[in-house]
Amino acid sequence: MRFKLVPKPPDSLEFVADAQRAVPLIPDTEDDCCARLMRRLDFPSRDIARTWLTFLRALRLAEETESGFRRTDVDPTREAVREAFVDRVFGASEVLDALEADGALSADEAFERFKERVPTWEHYKNPTEWEDVWRERVERVLDWLTLLGAVERTADGRYRRA
Repeated sequence: MRFKLVPKPPDSLEFVADAQRAVPLIPDTEDDCCARLMRRLDFPSRDIARTWLTFLRALRLAEETESGFRRTDVDPTREAVREAFVDRVFGASEVLDALEADGALSADEAFERFKERVPTWEHYKNPTEWEDVWRERVERVLDWLTLLGAVERTADGRYRRA
């Protein structure tokens, strides 16, 4: 399973560890988990907390059980998070492949390489804005890949494989 929700990247990977610690060890409801994330990490809305809860699942740092959501015992090291991110976040491996094939790309150029992979139903879901939504997602993917050490930014603001 690949996840498409990608929150805005934090300034450091330590924030990911803080987010994981905010998820309970004993399974709890989505509402309660989101409330904990909001309280502990100062998220301004439930939508942001929900995105982070889903994202933590993508990173294998949280899981959904029959009883609710709980944190896993996976240590959020840069390597573990990077591997899960590339394997389980929709668009991450595709963006890396584009950088491998084309060298340094701007965020817009990376989106252009990725655009054909956006599911058709996404076009119909939001016909006037789907490109803007997915352009932002690709930019976030690039920024996460940079935070995780898989990509680096060049002096001219482009991205390339690290």
